[in-house]
Amino acid sequence: MKIATYNVNGVNGRLPVLLRWLDLAEPDIVCLQELKAPQDRFPQAALLNAGYQAIWHGQKSWNGVAILSRVGEIHETRRGLPGDPDDAQSRYIEAAVNGVLIAGLYLPNGNPRPGPKFDYKLQWFKRLEQHLSTLITLDAPVICMGDFNVMPTDLDVYAPDRWRDDALFAPDVRKAYSRLLGQGWCDALRERHPGKVVYTFWKYLRHAYERNAGLRIDHLLLNPVAAAMLRDAQVDMRVRGWEKTSDHAPVWVELGKATKRKKSGAASNSR
Repeated sequence: MKIATYNVNGVNGRLPVLLRWLDLAEPDIVCLQELKAPQDRFPQAALLNAGYQAIWHGQKSWNGVAILSRVGEIHETRRGLPGDPDDAQSRYIEAAVNGVLIAGLYLPNGNPRPGPKFDYKLQWFKRLEQHLSTLITLDAPVICMGDFNVMPTDLDVYAPDRWRDDALFAPDVRKAYSRLLGQGWCDALRERHPGKVVYTFWKYLRHAYERNAGLRIDHLLLNPVAAAMLRDAQVDMRVRGWEKTSDHAPVWVELGKATKRKKSGAASNSR
């Protein structure tokens, strides 16, 4: 089963790109972020025509997350993180699909730092940490994926010294991500590409994609049951090179039958 995450950066404006990628890559389950569309403007009909059911949590102009499936019904279990009933931002959605629990998220950016946006990011991260602690030990595969807006290490950012003061690279944020891994979550891309440069985001400015001046901020975290099923994890870089595309590339994992987990030095991204 092929499961992917993609920050589409505007689901309606980039719908042709999304549909083209779905047709070529044929992922079974997809989490989308940054829909930038209210609930009634999600392109459900176009996705159904492409073979995908969908649930979504929209928001006008900002945020928004969705789960797509071509391998069975989507059984929604949660929208929005627990811990703050007044949080109106559409950033989390969760569902069971074909025997896998899927948690899709769009973690706050947090800039400028310091400030209220950064404080909100840390508070949101704490709520995520608390909620994922209830999912990590489930006796079923669980994948938490999306745009985390975190570069975990220097290896995950082009020219790291330029990013030291950014909210995506702040020590508190990297420590929060590390605490998630400490719960037992497996960072699928890093598991498959240890010690290698792997990016998922390139700014539109200064030919960043052409120079491979990127960031790794889109992550797929697997609980131990899912990690034992991990076959591959890759970034579909070709999509970032298309016309009118998102500044993110899709990231995917392939799951198979459970085996003993081991590290692999599989080949990295392909254009």
